[in-house]
Amino acid sequence: MDAALNTDLRLLNDWQHDFPLCRDPFGVLAAQTGLARDAVLAALRQAQDDGRVSRIGGVFGHSGGGNAVLAAMAVPADRVEEVATTVSAHPGVNHNYLREHHHNLWFVMTGADRHAVDSGVTALEHATGLPAMRLRMVRPYRIDLGFDLSGDTAQRPMRAAPGMLTPAPLPTDLWPLARRVEAGLPLVERPYAAWADELGQSEDWVTERIGAWLAEGRLKRFGVVVRHHELGFSANAMTVFDVPNHLVDACGQALAEQVGVTLAYRRARDPGWPYNLYAMVHGTHRDAVNAVIERVTQAAGLSSFPREVLFSTRRFKQTGGRRFRGWASAPACSPAVAPEPEVSHALAG
Repeated sequence: MDAALNTDLRLLNDWQHDFPLCRDPFGVLAAQTGLARDAVLAALRQAQDDGRVSRIGGVFGHSGGGNAVLAAMAVPADRVEEVATTVSAHPGVNHNYLREHHHNLWFVMTGADRHAVDSGVTALEHATGLPAMRLRMVRPYRIDLGFDLSGDTAQRPMRAAPGMLTPAPLPTDLWPLARRVEAGLPLVERPYAAWADELGQSEDWVTERIGAWLAEGRLKRFGVVVRHHELGFSANAMTVFDVPNHLVDACGQALAEQVGVTLAYRRARDPGWPYNLYAMVHGTHRDAVNAVIERVTQAAGLSSFPREVLFSTRRFKQTGGRRFRGWASAPACSPAVAPEPEVSHALAG
């Protein structure tokens, strides 16, 4: 691999977790890569501009604050463009994918609380005339897309998931910092100082709060948030299993321990949707993803249970969530609403 490309990949790969919480974080990256600080900042700005990086910021956990739900619609083929445009235009939607299934449009609605999230999904049902399954999270076993980018799929065991703690609701006086963590660091020499100035706090206060949120599991990680498709991981599949309730936690934990699994979690069933255990696998091509699915299914003791594999075929939207930034004052679902900048219509596998 070309040395410049290797350094560029390191900037994206090596700091998906544990991004430095110090006064000069980009200086730390510069020292470890042998680049000048200005070169690091320039490379990261370029990666954001060309879509390889979504942001450098935090990924809040399931119980970290705010609310979210995975939703799915069965959209007739001749309405996919229309409905997907309407769904993507909603500011609460942060992911919107077409998948190979009768229920083919899958999106995540985020918001400040459950009422906002439910209202958002209901608004989209009214706007499209289509019902949406609402598949609420019951228990996360592994949710971490910060995996090693050097192979065809995630090539090393994922770090242990934080304990299944449920932090107390985040006080509203901390929401201004949470909004910034959710939106991403400014690419300037002293990014935490910039946030501190905006918040009327000290730089140490900012970094200490982020560190505390990581320690308590409110944040799953703080670091470079990449877009996998732009980095060659153009195949991803969601495998869903129907597991008896008394076995699902043991199977879920076993699934989360398998190399190659990037997401594993339990969701509530829905009428007409019997599946309660989910696993995501990301890869550079379909065969690699299928091989991982077969291996982890056997290793986790899931071979005897009904399952379906839903490959994504198109990505309509991929942005950061709006658990703290809010969207209630924005138009709910008009296709004319301009989407956030982080929108793509690239094929996804």
